[in-house]
Amino acid sequence: MTTRRHFLKTAAVAGPAALATPSIVRAQTAIKWRMQTYAGSALGEQVTKPAVDFINNAANGEMEIELFYADQIVPTGELFQAMQRGTIDAVHSDDDSMASPTPLQQFGGYFPFATKHILDVPVLFNQYGLADIWRDEYAKVGVQWLSAAGQDPCNFNTTKEITSVADLDGLKLYTFPTAGRFLSRFGVVPVNIPYEDAEVAVQTGELDGMAWSGITEDYTVGWADVTDYFLTNNISGAWIGSFFVNQQQWSDLPEHLKQLVMAGIDAGHTYRNQWYWGGEARLRAKGDKLALRTVPAAEWAEVENAAKEFWSEIAEEGEIHAKIVQIFRDYNEVINQAGPPYTNG
Repeated sequence: MTTRRHFLKTAAVAGPAALATPSIVRAQTAIKWRMQTYAGSALGEQVTKPAVDFINNAANGEMEIELFYADQIVPTGELFQAMQRGTIDAVHSDDDSMASPTPLQQFGGYFPFATKHILDVPVLFNQYGLADIWRDEYAKVGVQWLSAAGQDPCNFNTTKEITSVADLDGLKLYTFPTAGRFLSRFGVVPVNIPYEDAEVAVQTGELDGMAWSGITEDYTVGWADVTDYFLTNNISGAWIGSFFVNQQQWSDLPEHLKQLVMAGIDAGHTYRNQWYWGGEARLRAKGDKLALRTVPAAEWAEVENAAKEFWSEIAEEGEIHAKIVQIFRDYNEVINQAGPPYTNG
């Protein structure tokens, strides 16, 4: 009773404010990150913004990510350096587009025929060891790799009709660096320009089209309005891209916010999986802007066989290169034995 009387007396003197503790404690100043994506605004709304919105909405005012689209702060090819020096805090991109200074550069984006479908990417990272390689290699250069996922296949949307491999010869295409290096074997002329300039470049004749995406993006970003044909053959079944953050910024982030960031990224992955998978089917079947064309499978095998030679050349470039190429070989051996739906045949 003595203790109880003392508490009530002290409380009466202190007043009710002293007893009122907030049920939720917020950080006095929100942690703020600036993130830039490789994607332009129309595409970024679907591929990056869902993850950012999830994090911002769930962070309870403790964290805020400001999202910038392609080239808004720095050109896409300078994303990595900007993240290293802290000009931006986080990036959503493929390794190829952002000119990664690691041996992984060529394997992001569309490494020729490394994948057949969107779900191949998380399987390769989580079941076949790519996640460990990516995490270790980026740690060496002061960047925290967070997570990778697949997106759409790399098809062709063009102003000129493609019905044979020979029709690739001379085409001026906007594409990824490694994809362009591969396609040059067939006479393609890769053109490197800012993302947002690609549509106008087709209209002025600087480009004949793009080898940059599947049909979902063609319709979403306006490329279906300036090209006429969509080639159903692809040179890769899924884009490989990742979320990255400046290593110091990640180290400074409280553990519960790290978990929140990863949950938001996973939510974004889930959204993109269905958005692309459904979009590719619906727009091939019902889209009215692009006429579908297909090179016969027996002839397209020439391109697939050239990719095997390309893999061997890349594997000779270093130990990490060889390790990743071997993982692709091992995985493709498994899915080829498994048959449909893992392979098309």
